[in-house]
Amino acid sequence: MSENAEPKGPSQHKSQTRSDALANQERLLAAAVTAMLREGRQVPMASIARDAGVGIATLYRNYPTREALLEALTERSFGLVLDVVKEAAVGERPAIGAIEAFLTSTIAHREQLVLPLHGGPDDLSDESRRLRTEIHAGIARILDRGRDDLTVRTDITASDVVFFGAMLAQPLSKDDGWLEANLLRQERIFLGGLAPVPPVLDII
Repeated sequence: MSENAEPKGPSQHKSQTRSDALANQERLLAAAVTAMLREGRQVPMASIARDAGVGIATLYRNYPTREALLEALTERSFGLVLDVVKEAAVGERPAIGAIEAFLTSTIAHREQLVLPLHGGPDDLSDESRRLRTEIHAGIARILDRGRDDLTVRTDITASDVVFFGAMLAQPLSKDDGWLEANLLRQERIFLGGLAPVPPVLDII
């Protein structure tokens, strides 16, 4: 420490410690997602710890059981999707454009998502349920805009959009070029069906 540097007070130390802990947890969760994509949901916990660059004791200290790890991954995934919804809703574009942005970004994040429709746990934590409710509410607000700007049919629900997004986000193939093109094609078909008067789309 330099002579002019001020020593950190207790609150600064606590803030730094919390920041380090959150960074470590994110590194563990990111490693877990990668390992599960590579080896499946039953990947050994030791493999996850190795990928994260930590000891197995550190992994178990943060997530004592596989169920606890899956719960944390599910909460992380719902948080990612909620961020996507918020980003899609920003700006003055028509609601149909916001839905397109949501779906396209969901496809881009598909390898990071561990959700019930992707093989994640069905028994959600309170935090996951809260995040899921916020996701549906955010999509519902976009759909309300769509009814006002006449870009979305009145019978479309937030569940329709969320469910289709979850289907598009399934990691179905390692051939990303082929998969990406077909996912975007399905997205275009879906968007065409949302419009009050379906446009003629170049989807081939």
